[in-house]
Amino acid sequence: MEEKSRDFLAGRVKDLATRAYMNNFITHTDFLSVSEIAMFHQILASEGVSSNVHEYCGARYVIYGGFDDAERAMVCFLPEYMDEETFLLSEKSEQTVLSCVSIKPVNSKFSDDLNHRDYLGSLMNLGIERDQIGDILSGDKQAYVFATPEIAQMICKELIRIRHTSVKCEIVNASECDIRPEFEEIQGSVASERIDAILAFVYHLSRSEAQKLIESESVFIDGRTAYSGGYDLKEGARVSVRGHGKFIYQGQQNVTRKGRLFVSVKKFI
Repeated sequence: MEEKSRDFLAGRVKDLATRAYMNNFITHTDFLSVSEIAMFHQILASEGVSSNVHEYCGARYVIYGGFDDAERAMVCFLPEYMDEETFLLSEKSEQTVLSCVSIKPVNSKFSDDLNHRDYLGSLMNLGIERDQIGDILSGDKQAYVFATPEIAQMICKELIRIRHTSVKCEIVNASECDIRPEFEEIQGSVASERIDAILAFVYHLSRSEAQKLIESESVFIDGRTAYSGGYDLKEGARVSVRGHGKFIYQGQQNVTRKGRLFVSVKKFI
């Protein structure tokens, strides 16, 4: 199944990149999950394309989800006349690739305490596919959802109630979204970049406890189940641990005098 998904994604991104290069206009994927974005990088690597180049089949590309550190994002292939900076500036003002929808209760005094699952469930009930919306950022009595422009319009017209709460939706500039995932930066020394060593460091576990989490298939790296504690984490890897939370591995900073690695992670609160 994974091989089939990879083949489909490989064909899709090659077609989009070629169209952007040949026709000189922006093309983009639907919203990709963390594992699909990792798969995209694997596709590039398998073809000898460095992920540092940000170019594929002649077209520059940007991975864009509406804000920094978005989990779900599109791969956008750019025309010849546009670079990454120009694209991002254009999106801030025009929102041609994706839109930001603000969701608020009609009367905050009588609204339920809504969470991420409530918002996602209501959107799915409208018949929206998961790859048509990006991250959902929920806060106190308000949420923002990133979506394609067409789906954003649909949400504004059709989403009127979440659980027992009447809501109002409007498309806003992405800069108005003031909700971000909260995290703390943790730094310290580890023996190696093995996933079991990093897990033990982040969650204050013994190596054997970290290994048990892996053996119980409770650890996911870039959306995929980790089966071995010997896997070395790469910079930027997103790790989710069932029952513990998630973090982004920011990589090795330096080496201590005793040969241990000084590393940094962003642990989501």
